[in-house]
Amino acid sequence: MGKFEKYKIDLKGMHTDNCQYDFLLDNQFFADIDGPEVQKGKVHVSLVVKRTSRAFELNFQTEGVILVPCDRCLDDMELSISSADKLMVKFGAEYAEEGDNLIVIPEVEGAINVAWFMYEFIALAIPMKHVHAPGKCNKEMSGKLSKHLRTTADDDDEMFSGTDMSDDDREASIDPRWNELKKILDNN
Repeated sequence: MGKFEKYKIDLKGMHTDNCQYDFLLDNQFFADIDGPEVQKGKVHVSLVVKRTSRAFELNFQTEGVILVPCDRCLDDMELSISSADKLMVKFGAEYAEEGDNLIVIPEVEGAINVAWFMYEFIALAIPMKHVHAPGKCNKEMSGKLSKHLRTTADDDDEMFSGTDMSDDDREASIDPRWNELKKILDNN
């Protein structure tokens, strides 16, 4: 893991109860980590490591911009990221993850590499839906997409069958379970 050596935190060798680290995650970091959610960006991570009586508390403050594909037009878009995350680390016999934010590392190693954790915190900060601001999407792709959008419920059958259906045919193709459910609505 030579590429990520600078993200290794020596917990056993800490001389004070608090240490601060600053990392700048750039395109090279995202290319090296090769994660699926983020391929490019420029993110500043401030990490404060605090020694407690039984463990180490790692507080990550993340601010920056990443490039992700727009859900609508698939062009890259800039997305601002800001998050505050906490990770607890304690020593044990072997490496283990105990819960969402508690990591056990071997006491003989005494160090933890935080590169993947920083990437995960960035990936978790990405909203479920990410689209360009109105009018900023790729016009060509938006035009193609609007051609394929359905405008009415009647278009639904035509879109999937590829042929025009008469009303009688449409009634016959409806799953009979839906008719039973409609009766429940009619009774209310």
